[in-house]
Amino acid sequence: MRAVHLLPALVALAMPAYAAEPAKAPDVTARIIDSGMNHGEVALTAEYLTDRIGGRIPNSPAMRVAEGWAQGKFRNWGLANVHAEPFLFGRGWSIDAINVRMTAPRVLTLRAIPIAFTPGTGGPVTADIIVAPMAKEADFARWQGKLKGRIVLLSKPGEGSEPDRPAFQRLGDDELRKLDRFDQPITDSASAERRVKRNLFDTKLDAFLKAEGAVAWVRQSYRDGGLLHGEGYGYRLEDRRQTPGIELAAEDYRRLARLAVRDVPGAPERVTLEIDSRVTFHEADPNANNIIADLPGSDPAAGYVMAGAHFDSWVAADGAADNGAGSVVVMEAARILASLGVKPRRTIRFALWNAEEQGLLGSVAYIDRHLAKRPPETDPEKIKAGDWAGWGRRWPVTPGAEYGQLAAYFNLDNGSGKIRGIYTEGNAGVAPIFREWLAPFAAMGATAVVTSRTGGTDHVFLQSVGLPGYQFVQDPLDYNSRTHHSSVDTFDHLKLADLRQAAVIMASFLWNAANRPEPLPRLLPTKPTETNPFVYRDEED
Repeated sequence: MRAVHLLPALVALAMPAYAAEPAKAPDVTARIIDSGMNHGEVALTAEYLTDRIGGRIPNSPAMRVAEGWAQGKFRNWGLANVHAEPFLFGRGWSIDAINVRMTAPRVLTLRAIPIAFTPGTGGPVTADIIVAPMAKEADFARWQGKLKGRIVLLSKPGEGSEPDRPAFQRLGDDELRKLDRFDQPITDSASAERRVKRNLFDTKLDAFLKAEGAVAWVRQSYRDGGLLHGEGYGYRLEDRRQTPGIELAAEDYRRLARLAVRDVPGAPERVTLEIDSRVTFHEADPNANNIIADLPGSDPAAGYVMAGAHFDSWVAADGAADNGAGSVVVMEAARILASLGVKPRRTIRFALWNAEEQGLLGSVAYIDRHLAKRPPETDPEKIKAGDWAGWGRRWPVTPGAEYGQLAAYFNLDNGSGKIRGIYTEGNAGVAPIFREWLAPFAAMGATAVVTSRTGGTDHVFLQSVGLPGYQFVQDPLDYNSRTHHSSVDTFDHLKLADLRQAAVIMASFLWNAANRPEPLPRLLPTKPTETNPFVYRDEED
């Protein structure tokens, strides 16, 4: 559980290292804006990463290319200490080809993607389908003895879900005001334990399907409009899925489900699919790599500040909005600051995290190695749920060698929308500081310092150990409606003007944090009490 920081408001003005020359601060801000807006490289960087390298599952060939390319860019821009920092991940995986056709009652090519980390079919396989929805272990008994030799459709098809709001959105003043709220932290250990157990379901489902003799399994895309995703989590070396898995476009899936209803007058007796899924596992090196680069500071005793974004993606498309956009902004902020020839007081570190999509694994590995430790998991069942499961709920937190050295961390991971402000994560002490740092960018649309928390990305576990990790507020654009993890997450959906603005603000925040006399406020958390110890729950809750 992340601690709530309710420290007194601190001095907000960010002073440069040379406090005797206050005129230098606006000069650096102006030069940052000029470098980003008039001499920027976001378009070139983003195009190469997305069009030429493409989607980046950890330990895949594309990710290995991306790791080397990013290090080369940092070095060419004049960064120091550029290196790959490895941590144990598991198997890489890539798609070679996919073709899925309905072969009866008529021939029709369907929109499909293999589920990540599931095996291929070893060539074309053809079989009857059976619609057998299974979402929990209790569902297995209903389908025992009925799946042999069949392709199993696991999703309950439901009906179409036409959108009721525009797919593309920019935040108005009302939406920004709604974000400025205090989110009271909730500690519910029992629910958290059940979530960990639910993470084991996919492994148990795969074993059940294999034992029953299923040919393959199919799920329905969770978005309409022909979008595909393909997320899967069998990456661990010991978690070797045995049954090929496929995701179908929602419209194609529902067509098959309608055709498979046997008691409709005139319905055909059989619905058959042909699946040819070809994938490759990559096991030569089980280590994934975070990419690190530094702009050295003038005072080795002052510590460092960081900017980060996750470099990995899913592979339905090119990982442009999620999170090529954030990675490009971090890289461009590094280029901007290096190009100015300035010397910050603190070192400014840039991180491209790996394996965020599997549970923030890269940033957790960095925290564990450099910043703070939590007790290791000892429950064998929980260990099977994944390296990250329950990490934020293990106590106590033990500060590491660099815990006091990290003065600030800024993350970007909500697509390519422009920065509109920053979340304070409930920390009252940073609000006046951030307002001062945002002031030069009001004309660019960045004004909001909001109290609420945001989760699901790489600042989360920094916050959970009491370190000053923050995520920016961004315009959503079509991130949640269309591009996130989807088959249209390509360069075309990036807004280059927004990325330039974000890189300029990121660089400015880093400069201010690197030269501020004190680190941002922090509080070492301790184990919280249960928010409501009197709750009764059903077994399936």
